[in-house]
Amino acid sequence: MSRPVFYERFGVDVNRPGNAEFRAHQRADLLRFAAASAVPDGFGWLDNGGRVDPKRPTHLWITCRMTHVAALGALANENPLPDGPEVARLAELAAHGVESLRSGALHDTLHGGWRAAVKDGTVVDGTKQAYGHAFVILAASSAVAAGVAGAGELLEEALAVSGARFWDEVQGLSVDVWDESWAQCDVYRGINANMHTVEAYLAAGDITGDALWHARAGRIAGRVAAWASQHDWRIPEHFTRTWVPMLEHNVDRPADPFQPYGATVGHGLEWARLLIATEATLGSSGASGLREAAVALYERAVSDGWEADGAEGFVYTTDWHGAPVVTERMHWVLAEAINTSVALGRVTGEDRYTRDLERWWAYANAYLIDSVGGSWRHELDSSNLPSATVWHGKPDVYHAYQAALMEDVPLTPSFARALADKGGVV
Repeated sequence: MSRPVFYERFGVDVNRPGNAEFRAHQRADLLRFAAASAVPDGFGWLDNGGRVDPKRPTHLWITCRMTHVAALGALANENPLPDGPEVARLAELAAHGVESLRSGALHDTLHGGWRAAVKDGTVVDGTKQAYGHAFVILAASSAVAAGVAGAGELLEEALAVSGARFWDEVQGLSVDVWDESWAQCDVYRGINANMHTVEAYLAAGDITGDALWHARAGRIAGRVAAWASQHDWRIPEHFTRTWVPMLEHNVDRPADPFQPYGATVGHGLEWARLLIATEATLGSSGASGLREAAVALYERAVSDGWEADGAEGFVYTTDWHGAPVVTERMHWVLAEAINTSVALGRVTGEDRYTRDLERWWAYANAYLIDSVGGSWRHELDSSNLPSATVWHGKPDVYHAYQAALMEDVPLTPSFARALADKGGVV
């Protein structure tokens, strides 16, 4: 591994990457990087140097993630880096995100809901996606906790759209994509959108006090845990309209950024964390077996994904026997490994998760954290060198910021509610 260069930049005297001082500096630097992403339509796609890429449209999911992170930054109430944004600036950025989602081009005032992407006020992708709408709920929930004007109305609208258009009460799951006018629902069903719907519903329940959203998160979580158990704890990602797994989906396009072929290692890790959060929210009687499923998902993901091709790092995907398919290393996978190690360490008390946590932070510090350009390198190749096969640039800081925050908040409630209850990171 390379030297821990992050320490040198900020003069952090620590014994290991990932301790409290290290995490605080990470949060501050990620917020500094993210502050440059504001554009009239919301938040733009950042390149490797932290500049908005003018060739790319404004995406709903990025706008929502950056709004969420700005709200968390304001709620954390920490001292900024010398060249970083003040807390008041973060509150302004969160307010900008809320206003963009309420009255900007992403918001469809004719048909309702939110478009997937716009550019300079013009619609680029008008589809209505459960993935993006889940992040509207998350962003609005965090903004409500941060006291942003209009966030309550945004959350109310987002929950109404999610409940009316995406939630399937019979299945206890979310459908995936509608056309712009809500006339036609795509036959594809996906687990990725459901994963972020669980995250969003947990946050919304924490903010509104309405247990309906927690219960729906629990229903989704239970279905996914059951599917994973039937496939040796590798999660089927893609389904038909009637929820039959499509295990060979995109076998000819294995590196698709949103619908990759095979088992996605990082989603095994991310789902494990969400199952723990769901159990902590509902209690063991309302979420039977989720903790055991989380342990099994984590163990499978680490066994299949870590150093699967002989080099450090998590591969992106595997086939259904655990053999690597796409060997690029995604920063978000490592971030979720950090989060889940924290969660499992707390609920099990086992030292192995602490040892894993140290290993994940050491890897992040050696290869992912960009101490010169800022943020985390979003993708590395199988030799742990910067790559752009799946992701170009450094679009957002959502995964990395939450990884740097996870140890400083309880398992439940969700990030924004926890920070609001504590009065910041204390």
